[in-house]
Amino acid sequence: MDERRIYLDHAATTPTDPRVVEAMLPYLTEHWGNPSSIYFEAREARKGLDAARRSVAEALGARPAEVIFTSGGTESDNLALRGVAAARKGGRHIITTVIEHHAVLHSAERLEQEGVRVTYLPVDREGMVDLEALERALDDETILVSVMSANNEVGTIEPIADVVRIVKARDPRIAVHTDAVQAAGYLDLDVGRTGVDLLSLAGHKIYGPKGVGVLYVRSRTPFLAQTLGGTQEKNRRAGTENVAGAVGMATALRLAQAERVERGDHVRLLRDRLLEELPRRVSGLHITGPKDPERRLPNSFSCCFERVEGEAVLLQLDLKAISASSGSACTTASLEPSHVLLAMGVPHDLARGSLRITLGKGNTMEEIDRLLDVIPDSVERLRALAPQAARTS
Repeated sequence: MDERRIYLDHAATTPTDPRVVEAMLPYLTEHWGNPSSIYFEAREARKGLDAARRSVAEALGARPAEVIFTSGGTESDNLALRGVAAARKGGRHIITTVIEHHAVLHSAERLEQEGVRVTYLPVDREGMVDLEALERALDDETILVSVMSANNEVGTIEPIADVVRIVKARDPRIAVHTDAVQAAGYLDLDVGRTGVDLLSLAGHKIYGPKGVGVLYVRSRTPFLAQTLGGTQEKNRRAGTENVAGAVGMATALRLAQAERVERGDHVRLLRDRLLEELPRRVSGLHITGPKDPERRLPNSFSCCFERVEGEAVLLQLDLKAISASSGSACTTASLEPSHVLLAMGVPHDLARGSLRITLGKGNTMEEIDRLLDVIPDSVERLRALAPQAARTS
């Protein structure tokens, strides 16, 4: 195919920034030592790891000792929930939301099997967490509240500062975790301003490498390691550190924060054109997520089509050299509708027609114009192929 492909699934992963690759290369070729040893090669690797930790801490408004390098967002989420639960044996209650990433939800479900009581907070039709339900759910056994900063499917920005305020007013000892994997690069991550005790990040969502993430853990937060072995990461996560990955993660996060306003302004223009134009061009299209664009991530557009399967739309787009998604990349193989959309009250049949467009810094208005030309024809073609009963229902 001669046509240049258009990539519109940046919530799934992003291309690695050449500046990140350049920063990583010395730690793949020259400074390859094990940073836990004491000889020259190890010391050179340790310098890179320590510098990466300081850089991440600076981006978060944290201290270097509060930064744990992990294998990605999934491990960071797992580690946050399980690490706090293991350390707080006296309390057996965790609160989260029904629209979290499965890295949080499945961790919570496993903890339930181990005897921890879990409350799943509802959301409204725009994906906003119910703060009154949070207040009612807090009790004397609550040890942790986990609410994502921004939803990976519909882009809803959650009121994390309000969550922290409510939780800490009830009991300052209750830890607050936020999955900020999608928020990085678009929202303020300063932990001093939000007040969170734990925060998860992933490198590959911000033009960094895959296989590396961060878990911020505020000092004095009760926490026990879940991966055992060596004394790496101050005994909080055993295993030889991925130095090149940590350097790449730190570089990507530094660039994301430095270019946050510029990147946000760029993708917001593209997203707003989609929000305005696509409903005009396609009948039976329902925007999902917040009606107010300022309450959703600037790069996030999501919708559902009546009388058409989202997967079929994706195949049509792929044939036209356009890459998009119907929801979370971690559940692409599932035939079930998105748990996020169902939790927001989207009817089951409509939720099966979901489409997620997540924009990146390399996308252009010309690409959006092409998408706006392709989607209407694709949807109408699919509807024409559907059985008469489906078309008239």
